[in-house]
Amino acid sequence: MNKRIASFIAIINKLEDWFLIIMLAVMVVLAITQIFYRNIFGEGIVWIDPLLRVLVLWVAIAGAVVATRTDNHIRIDFFTRYISEKFHKTLQRLVYAFCIFICGLIAWHSVRFVQMDYEYATIAFAKIPAWVTELIIPIGFFMMAVRYLLLFVSPPEKEMR
Repeated sequence: MNKRIASFIAIINKLEDWFLIIMLAVMVVLAITQIFYRNIFGEGIVWIDPLLRVLVLWVAIAGAVVATRTDNHIRIDFFTRYISEKFHKTLQRLVYAFCIFICGLIAWHSVRFVQMDYEYATIAFAKIPAWVTELIIPIGFFMMAVRYLLLFVSPPEKEMR
């Protein structure tokens, strides 16, 4: 792989990691704040619960992108124990191609979904437009498709079990 491309991917990896860390930290701080306000003042801050639900979505999709980067997504690898290495690489590439297609399809349709909420001016909570909270869906699935494309082009070497 080209040195510039490798360094660019390393920067993207660091940004993804920091994004995930910051999102998790914000979730913890907000949850603790909400618990504190409910226990001390008898009621919480109205916008924290819906924001936490949105952040769960963002963390889940960002975590899926990070898992895709290292090829640690959920898989059923029962058959990999019983097939030859040559067929394993072919099957692995077929799986990557399927994942590229599915992630690309979800990214495409989620863009349409976000556009629809933008056009209808749907509000998520606290005057925040719903389309802003949904942006992670097309961005995340597009990034997963790109990650699978990179894996398709240059699959990681796996040891056969």
